[in-house]
Amino acid sequence: MLFLCEHLPLQTTAPIEILDITDRVRKVFDQHRIQNGQVTVCSAHTTAFIALNESEPMLQQDMLDFLIRLVPSDAPYRHNINPVDGRLNAHSHLLGLFMNASETIPVVNGELLLGGWQSIFFIELDGPRAERTLRVQIIGER
Repeated sequence: MLFLCEHLPLQTTAPIEILDITDRVRKVFDQHRIQNGQVTVCSAHTTAFIALNESEPMLQQDMLDFLIRLVPSDAPYRHNINPVDGRLNAHSHLLGLFMNASETIPVVNGELLLGGWQSIFFIELDGPRAERTLRVQIIGER
């Protein structure tokens, strides 16, 4: 039985950004190929999240527009009165209430069981950030 966790660095360039990380996760999976088990992808942050969805450019723009409308960054949030790290990011934390810090993908017969239209996304809500960490945990049998 294999148990491992790899940390992958990421950079983001926009206040809210959706990065398709499917290829990066597959690369880690391919290095440690298991036959049956699971791969968990986890964000190490309170303002960046993981999601499974379709990788289509117009849909991704719709997602960005939706997030911006859902929780506007310029509302009078208490968290922004005296932010600990100087970032006015209350909206980022509030958007995170609707997201997951991780996603787990089953592995059967050596294949990641993603749906035909599913991709893995890292969703930045408080960018840009020079350093973000993505964790990929693999558990299974070879």
